[in-house]
Amino acid sequence: MSVARLVSALQFCPSFCVQRSRDPAPSLQSRAFNLLLQQLPYKEQLASAEAVQAGVQKLALAPASFEPTGLGRDVELILTKMGGWPVYYTAPSSGHEGCNYVMFLHGGGYINEIAPAHWRFVAQMTRKARVYCVVPVYPLAPRATAKDVVPATAELLRMLLEDAGDAKVTVVGNSAGAGLALAACQWLRDHGHRQPSRMVLISPAADASVSRPEQVAIAARDPIQDIPGIVEAGRLYAGGLDIGHPFVSPLNGAFRALAPMTIFSGTRDLLYPDSVDLAEKARTVGVPVELHLLRDQPHNYALMPTPEGRRARAVILRAVA
Repeated sequence: MSVARLVSALQFCPSFCVQRSRDPAPSLQSRAFNLLLQQLPYKEQLASAEAVQAGVQKLALAPASFEPTGLGRDVELILTKMGGWPVYYTAPSSGHEGCNYVMFLHGGGYINEIAPAHWRFVAQMTRKARVYCVVPVYPLAPRATAKDVVPATAELLRMLLEDAGDAKVTVVGNSAGAGLALAACQWLRDHGHRQPSRMVLISPAADASVSRPEQVAIAARDPIQDIPGIVEAGRLYAGGLDIGHPFVSPLNGAFRALAPMTIFSGTRDLLYPDSVDLAEKARTVGVPVELHLLRDQPHNYALMPTPEGRRARAVILRAVA
């Protein structure tokens, strides 16, 4: 079944929520933001394998900072280390007894460091949803690969679930971080550990092969991403694993007994067909799913300063609180 037909069919399925009809057309601000994104160098950096390799080499010589920025005075911050990784904890400064927890896993194609926009989102969740946020700064490819990163992330999540007791634990990830979140939850299940309360997956990178024929046409409309660069970043992250391995492409993993999912994607995101398939695979085995698929929205629209992004973040804040 084609993606278009699948989305159409799912809109009439009572056990599967596809949020499209409320936003038949993108807002003026969103259209302007798409034009702005086209002027920025994001797509150039993913235009070829050589461009990705050059970016990785540049970061190896001058690593980007991962230190938090823009959190605001009303957010407390603690830095610890677990398994050699820096792990940051945030909490609302005005009393935080009984708060629920969020583990946030940042995007960046597994080759880029956590960015200021990610930290602003962490601060917003901490402040407005009044949650503790746990932010592992996982090592990047090619220095670290999926064979090590996925189990280590899952072990951190297992420890958080154990420490949280009866408190709610939500895993929130964007792009590569959403793929890592899904792979880590699959690892937890396969090793007999309990699931978090929910996964929130923002534009998940679920299939590193990017091999669907329709994705060529979608890539031409995507203002941020291109196929050759995503494939090369996936290859670097895969290391010695096949690119189709569930650690690298969790769309190929099993979906039974996973946590409920809330997924955000847009039809200008060349990864959106994978989000549709991900949601359908989960629904088929009884996992509750909400898929917020919006017309003409780009990759990571839920984190962008547009009306659509603000509405998505409002949904996320309710989900994690």
